[in-house]
Amino acid sequence: MITRRDFSLAALAAGAAGASLPLVRPGAASAATLGDDGLYKQDWFVESFLDLGEDLAEAQAAGKHFVVMFEQGGCPFCRKTHEVNLAREDYLPWMKENFAILQLDLFGARETTDFDGEAMEERALGRRWLVNFTPTILFFPPDAEGVAGKTGREAEIARIQGYLPPFYFYHFFEWVRSGAYQSEGFQRYANDRVNQLRDQGVETEDWRLG
Repeated sequence: MITRRDFSLAALAAGAAGASLPLVRPGAASAATLGDDGLYKQDWFVESFLDLGEDLAEAQAAGKHFVVMFEQGGCPFCRKTHEVNLAREDYLPWMKENFAILQLDLFGARETTDFDGEAMEERALGRRWLVNFTPTILFFPPDAEGVAGKTGREAEIARIQGYLPPFYFYHFFEWVRSGAYQSEGFQRYANDRVNQLRDQGVETEDWRLG
């Protein structure tokens, strides 16, 4: 069973996601740029002083879900996430409208402040949150007051570990955004969406995990 805290690729072997996201042919958006730190950048990602409580509060005020994305230089699946998933013009406008994404370096030395007020380097924060792979994408509840005083590991509602193909990737975001994570696991949510589309006569290579 897929829990709200931990999500693995193996658990998705049977299906894909569903709801209000558009299903159209893939198209390319603007390309990611490679930064001096070896991480690929998106110009719409959150720029902040790395106080995560403040970042979540700002996301809440903007009506968005706050997300932290851990990456590392030289990570091929981080690169693929940027060059494939985050370059899809069919999904990207919805992503920008509904999520505030903060990028952190799993081996970085910038000072961050966890939701409980503890300050530490990015790499220490990654260890504290039990981040072992890149990319790891962590989702947090929209209620800033409910997160205050907790560590990120205690506060997170879901995480993606590793690379997901676009269909699964975006519908995981939709699963969180819709609030469906509170009542059903992602595997069922994914399977329902695939079955719905197949009933409509729709087939797409995006459903493939390989």
